[in-house]
Amino acid sequence: MNSIRNQLWQTHERIAPFVHHTPVMTSSMLNEISGASLFFKCENFQRMGAFKMRGALNAILQLTPEQKALGVVTHSSGNFAQALALAAKSLGIKAYIVMPNNAPEVKKQAVKGYGGIIVECLPTLKDRESCSENLMKEKGLTFIHPSNDLQVILGQGTAAKELLEEVSGLEMIFTPVGGGGLVAGTLLATKSFDPHISVIGCEPMAADDAYRSLLSGKIENNTTTDTMADGLKTALGDINFPIIKEHISEIIRIEETEIIESMKLIWERMKLVVEPSAAIALAGVLKHKEKLKGKKIGILLSGGNVDLGKLPF
Repeated sequence: MNSIRNQLWQTHERIAPFVHHTPVMTSSMLNEISGASLFFKCENFQRMGAFKMRGALNAILQLTPEQKALGVVTHSSGNFAQALALAAKSLGIKAYIVMPNNAPEVKKQAVKGYGGIIVECLPTLKDRESCSENLMKEKGLTFIHPSNDLQVILGQGTAAKELLEEVSGLEMIFTPVGGGGLVAGTLLATKSFDPHISVIGCEPMAADDAYRSLLSGKIENNTTTDTMADGLKTALGDINFPIIKEHISEIIRIEETEIIESMKLIWERMKLVVEPSAAIALAGVLKHKEKLKGKKIGILLSGGNVDLGKLPF
């Protein structure tokens, strides 16, 4: 793990000029409700509103001058689309974002606002991948995967690294699980800096592919993704899954009502705007609070990009 530790230090140093060092916040009321000492790493205050800025920047910064001159491409309709667009704009690089033609207009406008060049495709993974491949061939672009890329994973791991440097004595870190980039990065950070810390992943019951993947030992997919936590609908990859399988302590499945309740608590008690995908980590703590009494726990609030017209409360 020493080499990973060094890579995380180098990654953090590399991206530091371009990202926010986000605050860690506490709430005496949420400590009382949970029976534990909770420390919230607020990536909702990150540039473009989510942790994904870290991984996007790290991946782009490692490209060769020739690759940077030609540009990058990804397929995403969520936070990584915005992250790659803004990261590329910060470095003067072109970013092509393949988005499904049924993606919400608000998301398209956000990507355009960050300088991303949108290429629309049919709303299937096969179409997204084939459109990305065509752009790579046609324009010589470098593809950057939203979560299944080691440089992206290391970038996401810097959020946990900052948390560990700021709060000593943590016993556990709770994190959302979607495509696997954040949880894999968190695992690399904890195992490198303090292997005694347990990492607990939280995912929606309606999109529990990571939970089932751990049980079967191979990457499982979802047939339905009927969850408000839209950032957690994506599948694990062959780079992040081995990290998760080897190091994670547990994955907890969360009901939609539990996500709503935790989101309300964070908004009302902490006055923080977080999206459902971020609130799920607190939901995991509250679901098992009887076992966690007196524990010192880190919680990764992954982002705050909320469609205010579709609040669940």
